[in-house]
Amino acid sequence: MNTLEFLYIATAICPDRQFIVFEGNRWSFAQFNGRVNRLANAFREFGFRKGDRIGMLHVNCPQYVEAYFAAAKIGAIFVPLNFRAKSDELSYMIGNAGANSLLVGARYFNMVKEMLPALPSVKTCICVDERQNGAYFYEDLIDSASSGEVSGDIDDEDITILMYTAGTTGRPKGVPLRHSGFVSYILENVEPASPEIEERNLLTVPLYHVAGMQAILGAVYGGRTLILMRQFEVKAWLQTVQDEQATRAMLVPIMMKWVIDDPDFHDFDLSSLSVITYGAAPMPFHVIRKAIAEMPGVRFINAFGQTETASTITTLGPEDHIIEGTDAEKEKKLKRLTSSIGRPLADVEVKIVDDKGDALHPNQIGEIYAKGPRTMKGYWGDEEKSAQVITGDGWLKTGDKGWMDEDGYIYLAGRSDDMIIRGGENISPEEVENALHSHPKIDEAAVIGVPDPDWGQEPRAIVVVKNGEETSEEEIMAHCRSKLAGFKRPRSVLFIDSLPRNPMGKVLKKELRENYGQP
Repeated sequence: MNTLEFLYIATAICPDRQFIVFEGNRWSFAQFNGRVNRLANAFREFGFRKGDRIGMLHVNCPQYVEAYFAAAKIGAIFVPLNFRAKSDELSYMIGNAGANSLLVGARYFNMVKEMLPALPSVKTCICVDERQNGAYFYEDLIDSASSGEVSGDIDDEDITILMYTAGTTGRPKGVPLRHSGFVSYILENVEPASPEIEERNLLTVPLYHVAGMQAILGAVYGGRTLILMRQFEVKAWLQTVQDEQATRAMLVPIMMKWVIDDPDFHDFDLSSLSVITYGAAPMPFHVIRKAIAEMPGVRFINAFGQTETASTITTLGPEDHIIEGTDAEKEKKLKRLTSSIGRPLADVEVKIVDDKGDALHPNQIGEIYAKGPRTMKGYWGDEEKSAQVITGDGWLKTGDKGWMDEDGYIYLAGRSDDMIIRGGENISPEEVENALHSHPKIDEAAVIGVPDPDWGQEPRAIVVVKNGEETSEEEIMAHCRSKLAGFKRPRSVLFIDSLPRNPMGKVLKKELRENYGQP
């Protein structure tokens, strides 16, 4: 089975149901499929063929979804590009992919136009939302092309998306994602479209991120209405949930925090929401605890995964967010909610290994390895980097440190390159950050290692204080003494206005180390 079949099934079962809602405009599944056919036929007229790479540079919009399925229909490989990337990064990604065409939003067109002379592979440029000199206009192609159904020779193991990693530790790496990888996850975790069941999924996660593409494919297979927002903005999100009666949403932890901390939060009717999925960055305990209290009708799911795994590989389910039972059971659930990413999904194997690749016993910290039909087989055009992360027997080295308890729940201990080693002892930044987040005056916190002549490294806390609060280094250190073993507590505390984050809410530890990592 391939991802195109998701669209065929949903269009057959609920053709007249709204599929995409975007800024007051609405398209049914049948209307959407018709536009996809027109774009696919236009691609064919340009001479695009199976295996060609078609790049997309824009914020979330219906054309983004259409372009993916149109590319899939002719067997081309869709290349979503990070619209926040600098021109040199974009030039590298486009060149590395060997993209022969680009679909570009008007706001990015001049930048792309300046890059084109250095990108010989790009033969066709299409502007998505405005007419521009030197480019085709997207809607002209839609209007002039045939609406006839397009069918190509699509194999389940064909690459359907070439997605680039964030590049926070070097050049972005191209991750080839296959139809079968997405299908494996969707069939295992999403109920198929039904004429009787209607769900409305609000999506603000950028579509150049694997979580965004996974959400699109899940919505199509599930026959869900997809409510798209260009980008996340708190008030607009609250208003859209209320106006469109969204039943599902996806948020990264910092977005969740902004939503529940908004002074107008209680002025909006969010009672339609039944499921909120969160992930892509660690969730501070005080944030999820407040979210559970403020939205009692919502089932929360913590999803953990990577681009290299076609997104989610472990989940902390709704039942794990309900703190009930005996005192011992409550304590165990609170511990999981504080720092666990849940248990592996059915189609993925996960293990914790030592530096030699040998499996560790429960409660021992090591690197998280993953294996299954969704894990990539290697990076695009880079055998050296592929060999560094794929073992001989097919395990993916995720680069995340963690441990597993006796019940199979996995806990993160930070990225391998974030681990702090003090006097030969490993210190998990995540554990120290959880302790810091429990301080009532701390809004956000991150922990990095700084060089030390005696111990090798010492933990340093980088702290953002809540508005209206005041605290001191001594107060923070005293708090940590009561929460952590002596060797784990921070030896210094720095106060800043905000933590640097990537678009998915992950704290940029590399930037923190560069700016604040000196003794």
